[in-house]
Amino acid sequence: MRVYNFSAGPSILPLEVLERVQKELLDYQGSGMSVMEMSHRSKYYDEINNETHALIRELMNIPENYDVIFVQGGASLQFEAVPLNLHTHGKADYIVTGNFAKKAFKEAQKFGDYVAAASSEDKKFTYIPKVTKDMFRSDIDYVHFCWNNTIFGTRFTEIPEAEAPLVCDLSSCILSEELDVSKFGVLYAGAQKNIGPAGATIVIVRKDLQDKAAPLCPTMMKWSTQIEQKSLYNTPPCFSTYVAMEVFRYLKEKGGVKAIQKINEEKAKMLYDFIDESSFYSNGVQKEYRSIMNVPFVAPSEELNAKFIKEAAANGLVTLKGHKLVGGMRASIYNAMPVEGVKALVEFMKKFELENK
Repeated sequence: MRVYNFSAGPSILPLEVLERVQKELLDYQGSGMSVMEMSHRSKYYDEINNETHALIRELMNIPENYDVIFVQGGASLQFEAVPLNLHTHGKADYIVTGNFAKKAFKEAQKFGDYVAAASSEDKKFTYIPKVTKDMFRSDIDYVHFCWNNTIFGTRFTEIPEAEAPLVCDLSSCILSEELDVSKFGVLYAGAQKNIGPAGATIVIVRKDLQDKAAPLCPTMMKWSTQIEQKSLYNTPPCFSTYVAMEVFRYLKEKGGVKAIQKINEEKAKMLYDFIDESSFYSNGVQKEYRSIMNVPFVAPSEELNAKFIKEAAANGLVTLKGHKLVGGMRASIYNAMPVEGVKALVEFMKKFELENK
């Protein structure tokens, strides 16, 4: 029996996509083999690669002066790839709003003059700090931030203004809401939260930033290496890219990012409204900065949190345990989570509250 999977990642995939993949698992398009088995130099994979790139460009409305690549290593590898690829002065400013933003900042500090221009760690990452142009230093290579903070359940609601190129980690929110790509220099995201299985990482790079790599940047971490080879310099994450293609097709069929954003906002509102109206559950994030992808919440005690997680799982609502840095519960309600899943969660929360007050 299928459950409602609220995992932060790897996470839920659309049932329709899983069924398509299942149907083609042993024999992709009459090739007599699975995508997992075929050469990345074959005509079959070449078509997959081309369509996947074309679909994400269409869905995100990526301008012509940007390139898209699918690479390995997860978003975490990009924490080092970013400073190594954008290394004109070896100097950049970071906005630290959560665990992964903090990790990215820590990795960058190995390579030069990298500082935190703003941080919300003083209040345990429960808000997004206000930033203005004058907060950033002159002669920096870029400003880095993470749009949606998976662990703490916050998100940016407007694009920061800066003279330097903006670099943004979109791992837990890519394709969940409309975003003007032209306002950024670089966007990157691991696939396993909102696109497909773990293994693929998407990097979107403006063309004028592709020749800024430091001499010591490894070939495999250099964006231009994969851009020149259309993500085929070495064996790519073939199966993950194939599933991403199917997810992109699914998203296009559903009306694209604009349509899915409306559904995401509906799901998030349903859950937050119930939490806010309850005297039993609470969410510590400042309301204006709440994520529409990751919703942390707690019951009145650690014992009740543990009981909630156990009983929810018994009712087909799984992977609701919060991150160890936050505790409690966390419902990750990515694009693939149906409205029915959030409704089922809210109904269980009501029942649990009545039985445990």
